[in-house]
Amino acid sequence: MAQATRIDGKAKAAELSAAITAESAKLLKEHGLIPGLAVVIIGDDPASQVYVRNKKRTAEACGFYSVQHSLPADVTEADLLQLIDDLNRDIAVHGILVQLPLPGHLDEQRITQSISPTKDVDGFHYINIGKLTASKTDDAFVPCTPAGCMLMIQDQLGRDLSGKSAVVIGRSNIVGKPMASLLLAANATVTITHSRTKDLPAVCRGADIVVAAVGRANMVKGNWIKPGAVIIDVGINRIEVGGDSKSKLTGDVDYDEALQVASALTPVPGGVGPMTIVMLMSNTLRAAKLAAGIR
Repeated sequence: MAQATRIDGKAKAAELSAAITAESAKLLKEHGLIPGLAVVIIGDDPASQVYVRNKKRTAEACGFYSVQHSLPADVTEADLLQLIDDLNRDIAVHGILVQLPLPGHLDEQRITQSISPTKDVDGFHYINIGKLTASKTDDAFVPCTPAGCMLMIQDQLGRDLSGKSAVVIGRSNIVGKPMASLLLAANATVTITHSRTKDLPAVCRGADIVVAAVGRANMVKGNWIKPGAVIIDVGINRIEVGGDSKSKLTGDVDYDEALQVASALTPVPGGVGPMTIVMLMSNTLRAAKLAAGIR
C-alpha cells in the first residue's frame, strides 16, 4: 500500500483565509461593515500569548477590527465579567473570545456562559452547543477545532459520510462531543471513546475515520488503524528529544506508523492548528453578517 496523503492544514487554512479576506472587503464596500473580534487574555501563560498573537495577526490580515484586552493574572471575576458585559454591548465587536485556560480563581463555566451567544465565536455557549446537537446551525457557532477537522475530512471523503464509521477519541466539550455531532450530521456512524473505553485499539481498528483528541503523545499506533482510514490528529504534545532539554511537538497519533497504514492523515504541527484559527475568523465573519441581517 502507498504512503498516506499528508493533509496540509496550513495550505487549506491559507485558501480559506483568502476567501474570508475577500468577503470582508466586500462587506466593507457594500455595507460599510467591518467584522470585529475582541480577544481577552488573562495572565502571561507563554502558550496562550502565542495563540492570541496568532489570532490577532490573522484577524488583521483578514481586514477585521481586532482588539486585545490583556488582564493581570489576579483580575477579579467581577472585573472580567464587567469587561465581557461591555463587549457584549459594543456594536463594533461581533466576536468575543476569552483565551483558555483561566487562572484557578476564575469560574470558567460562568465566564464562557456570560458571552452573548450571538458573539460566542468559540461555540462554547450552551445555546450554541444545543443548536449544534440538534443540527440547527444556521445561526449558531460551531467550535473552531471540530469545524476545521470536518472540512479536512470532507476534502478526503465528501460531504455525505453515509456508510462510514467514525471513532472520536476524547469526550471534551471543546472537541470530542461537538466533533461527534458534526460527524453524525454528515451521516457517519459515530463512536465516542475515552479513558474508560474497553479495548480502545480494537474499537479504532473498525473505523474509517479516527479523530484523536485526548492529549497523550503518540498514543494511537499503526496497528490501531484500519488500512485506508482517514486520521485527524488534534493532539498537541511537547516531548523532550535527546538529552539536552530540546523538545518537539507531536500529536496523539504515531505519525510515522500511521503513514504506512492510513489513506490520509494530518501532521502535527501544520494540520489541525492552522484550521482552528481560520475557523475562528470564519465564525467572526458570520457573526458580523448575522448581526447586520446579511445572509
